[in-house]
Amino acid sequence: MADEKRKVLRVRGAEARDFLQGLVTNDVSGLDRGLVYTALLTPQGKYLADFFMVPEGENVLLDLDAELAPSVLQRLTMYKLRRPLEIEETDLCVSRGIGEPPEGAFADPRHGSLGWRGYAGQTGESADWEALRVAACVPETGVELTPDTFILEAGFERLHGVDFRKGCFVGQEVTARMKHKTELRKGLVTVEVEGNAPVGTEIMAGEKPAGTLYTQAEGRGIAYLRFDRAKEDMRAGDAVVRMVS
Repeated sequence: MADEKRKVLRVRGAEARDFLQGLVTNDVSGLDRGLVYTALLTPQGKYLADFFMVPEGENVLLDLDAELAPSVLQRLTMYKLRRPLEIEETDLCVSRGIGEPPEGAFADPRHGSLGWRGYAGQTGESADWEALRVAACVPETGVELTPDTFILEAGFERLHGVDFRKGCFVGQEVTARMKHKTELRKGLVTVEVEGNAPVGTEIMAGEKPAGTLYTQAEGRGIAYLRFDRAKEDMRAGDAVVRMVS
């Protein structure tokens, strides 16, 4: 089925891959094997946008949340300076399905349960995408991924969205420091949820705030937790929240 919440931008020109390589968190050379999941960060290492890079000959397509498309287009245009590139919005549609990718489609690189993505009019399939991504603890743009997000706390290493061997990218210094010099004390995890609570409900461990509950499906949820406080049953409004063992 077509994903109407997505837009596809095109970075057109022989220097498209080199241009993106110096900006995004993942290694653009992965396009030789299929989709590359990646992010664009501020110089301070905070999240601006996440998207899939899609190979299209010498060009690169960017599959991203429709609401982020204008700001990403503007920022990339600012970064390109005098490079011989064109950055444009396309009318391509994103199709999704489960199982083996049809011809011309690509496996979702974040997690094997998330099926495939297509950009050439492939016939997609219906699935409970919300439940699948909750089970795999895959954050969504604008829900778990917000301007305050540090991508390592959001699981980007586990989701194959960052490469520390590729060289420099915008925000690389802060991200590398979090990787090599500190132990993560907070982050997104899958939790068991008894009951329901609105997205964004604060999680309490006794009398102490422990984090925030986000998307929920089929008795599971994605939560941003302080790991030192997430040891016993917690509450998010009227719901009981437990770490998944």
